[in-house]
Amino acid sequence: MPAFTRVLPRVLPRTLTRLRDTRDAHPAAARALRRTVHVLAAVLVVGALLMPNSAPALRPGRFAGIPAEAIIGAVTLLALPRRPRIVVAALYGAGIGVLTVLNLLDIGFIEYLGRGFNVVLDWGLLDDAQSYVADSMGGTAATAAAVGAVLLVLLIVAVMALATVRLGNLLARHRARATRGALTAGTVWVTCTALGLQIAGVPVASDRAAGAVKGQTERVVNTLRDEAAFAKEARADTFGATPPGRLLTDLRGKDVVIAFVESYGRSALEDPLIAPGVTRTLDTRTAALGRAGYRARSGWLTSSTYGGSSWLGHSTALSGLWIDNQQRYRTVTSGDHLTLTKAFRKTGAWDTVGIMPGVRKAWPEAEWYGLDRVRDAFGLGYRGPKFSWSTMPDQYALEAFQRLEHGRKRDRPLMAEVVLTSSHQPWAPVPELVDWDDLGDGSVFDAVQKAGKRSSDVIADSSASRREYGRSIRYSVTSLTQWLERYGTDDTVLVFLGDHQPIARVSGHGASRDVPVTIVAKDPEVLGKIDGWNWTEGLRPAEDAPVWRMSSFRDRFLTAYGSVPHPTGD
Repeated sequence: MPAFTRVLPRVLPRTLTRLRDTRDAHPAAARALRRTVHVLAAVLVVGALLMPNSAPALRPGRFAGIPAEAIIGAVTLLALPRRPRIVVAALYGAGIGVLTVLNLLDIGFIEYLGRGFNVVLDWGLLDDAQSYVADSMGGTAATAAAVGAVLLVLLIVAVMALATVRLGNLLARHRARATRGALTAGTVWVTCTALGLQIAGVPVASDRAAGAVKGQTERVVNTLRDEAAFAKEARADTFGATPPGRLLTDLRGKDVVIAFVESYGRSALEDPLIAPGVTRTLDTRTAALGRAGYRARSGWLTSSTYGGSSWLGHSTALSGLWIDNQQRYRTVTSGDHLTLTKAFRKTGAWDTVGIMPGVRKAWPEAEWYGLDRVRDAFGLGYRGPKFSWSTMPDQYALEAFQRLEHGRKRDRPLMAEVVLTSSHQPWAPVPELVDWDDLGDGSVFDAVQKAGKRSSDVIADSSASRREYGRSIRYSVTSLTQWLERYGTDDTVLVFLGDHQPIARVSGHGASRDVPVTIVAKDPEVLGKIDGWNWTEGLRPAEDAPVWRMSSFRDRFLTAYGSVPHPTGD
């Protein structure tokens, strides 16, 4: 560093002198270069001000407007002396850069989670995104992506600041013409607004950037208001004070399994590319379970999340509260609101266990869920390969559940929450079913994993993603129902549902948030308790089967199976 600081004062003046000499020697080229840079700076600034925040809106027509923010910025810079102008221009450009970054985050979040980026709540999800990339494409790719993202943010902000400073200086050098141009542009903008002129369905007079800032501000304000309102809502509980002896009386003596199937959404049953294989599997498995003495009823739930953040769907279904963001999740899991799983433990009539192959770090929420024990990714004895994000195939997780919990002799029935992960994006490689007797420690899946598709071959191809997503759902549903067929008893009750729809690349933009939900049992009285629900017979819900908000499931289930409401207030 000392050597560098000694050399720089000598090198920099010579470099600048050479640049000036080159410019003087080639004035036409220098003038063309300067004008090109001016045009690029204007295109960058205007493009950023007109930039939409969703992928479907990224089309040429959206960039044909006149941004009011550019006119106001030009007028402001023209009114300032040199030094304040440079400072204001740099800050204005940096602000445009930050807004561009937020628009890009919105695009990504809408694409994957079906909602925009929340500047209060969502920074932690960026760590999850890096972990997902690491699991799907390797640690090197994840590190490179993280470093690249940081550099891109810094570059966008810096380039926008430099562009606005350059344009500000250009306006000052041609103040008279720039003033006339700004007044003309302002007049045209007002006229287009008054006449409602549009190009390709998009208003010519744009205030897109101001609208984006307003939208982000409203999200922040609404988030802060929602936090207090939801905390009050979570303290009120319809069944919070119900005595243990008045909970779930009609399921006493039953082993109850509540299974979440990752990304099992309505698109799996209705998308023309995906549905044929999935519906055929559901019908085949309905028939197989029927031969084993089981019957099923199925309906729809509208999930609180979309494309990811599975824990929001799990907590919504089991708590009876609408948990659609991380703040709500933190609020409810830090309290004592009664979950469906905790209701089983509260009775004292069931052992409660969680089978969580996707959990790979401390999980304090287990107590809130009311689980006596949790078998995480390291507690199921798996020694085989990972399948992208999924730590182990669902078939193995279910066999381990049977070996470690369900198949053990016990003094009282078992209630288990099982989270299956093989249908987690990016859906490559997808496991194959093997003979249940050959599962062992999971090493049998080495060859299956090596023969499967690579994540990089699927992740950027929408059609390939849809096909492999369908395969993963078929695998997960088949694994779960084969487990029931193989190990279930007359007293086994299986409840399984999706946590959310797959990402927009698979489900499509504007897709519903509906997920299938199914109850399976041998005892006809178990399904008789839900006759009034009007659910469809079998594992495949009809298109017009009832659709409920996922947050209503807990109370409906508790009520159907003999629980008596005894509310708590705030």
